Amino acid sequence: MKPWKKILSTIMTFILAFTFVGCSGGEKANAVPSSAASEASQESKEASKEKKIGIAMPEKTLQRWVQDGSNMKKVLEDKGYSCELQYANNDVNLQAQQCENMITNGCTVLVIASIDGSSLSNVLNQAHQNNVKVIAYDRLLMNSPYVDYYATFDNYKVGQMQGQFLVDQLGVSDGKGPFNIEIFAGAPDDNNAKFFYKGAMDVLNKYLGKSLVVKSGQTDFNKCATEHWKTEVAQSRMDNLLSAHYASGVKLSGVLAPNDAIARGVLAALKNIGYGSSDKPLPIITGQDAEKANIIDIKNGEISMTVFKDTRVLADKVAGMVDAVLQNKDAEINDTESYNNGSKVVPTYLCDPTVVTKDNYKEVLIDSGYYSEQDIAG
Repeated sequence: MKPWKKILSTIMTFILAFTFVGCSGGEKANAVPSSAASEASQESKEASKEKKIGIAMPEKTLQRWVQDGSNMKKVLEDKGYSCELQYANNDVNLQAQQCENMITNGCTVLVIASIDGSSLSNVLNQAHQNNVKVIAYDRLLMNSPYVDYYATFDNYKVGQMQGQFLVDQLGVSDGKGPFNIEIFAGAPDDNNAKFFYKGAMDVLNKYLGKSLVVKSGQTDFNKCATEHWKTEVAQSRMDNLLSAHYASGVKLSGVLAPNDAIARGVLAALKNIGYGSSDKPLPIITGQDAEKANIIDIKNGEISMTVFKDTRVLADKVAGMVDAVLQNKDAEINDTESYNNGSKVVPTYLCDPTVVTKDNYKEVLIDSGYYSEQDIAG
């Protein structure tokens, strides 16, 4: 082979080798980023699906909060969310700490049923700083602009139902009376308690001092309030009212009890001094939450009614709010005026409550699947 041909052959060999290596290297270089991008995209999709929701409930003493928490967790997990559910044992500081931990643990939405609606301002500030959305559950969070939504039942209507039940059962609107009644209110640090009280008193006020008489004279909210909604606190107050104002055969015909725990305390005090016998019938006693123990008492004719708030409905509404805020959409609401927390009017969805008595508990609670017959056997 001539020298110039050898040189040309060598040059061509190098060019082909370089081209092959370059192409191979190019394909590998393109393949790796493409695969990595695909994996990153998939991870991003998975991360976007894996939204963690913090659920803060006040305590486990009341059956209703246990059911609220479990219903909420189930509905949200069925939607594909991860949930962290905490109960605070009615300890305000513990609830604040739990909420702070939820933010630290990566929760993107907090659903908070507060112990004291005015005690979580620092938590709400922290949530805002971390772009965490906040939904107030059943109890309004006060004095903060960083509450995105509020979901509850129509609490004013609950009070109206309780007051109207007393009026109807006693027949005072038909001119009957006068009847002696006593009034209880809920926890002073629970904003809802004031709505229950106002709803009931707006019904009762027109009859007070006429066909309805409060012998203790205790009608002011602060006089009637029951710390932490505790049964034992209600029982102690009822004991005192009975001994001070209903001795010597004075008849008590009705008690406005704003929830089931308070109703149980009232009932216990009454039974302790002989109410419930044929010659000393129990007064009409109201309630709220449809707790199992109270439904049994309603079946047995000892408590007159409760207001049922179906937590399954409330959980569904809150889950819808969670979906909306995570998609930067507006959640479904039906009240834009009633719930001013001191910093803003919080957009709200109000669910409808239902009166439950001995006559309709099966239809409302059993047929709907909320309870089984075994749940309220007794």
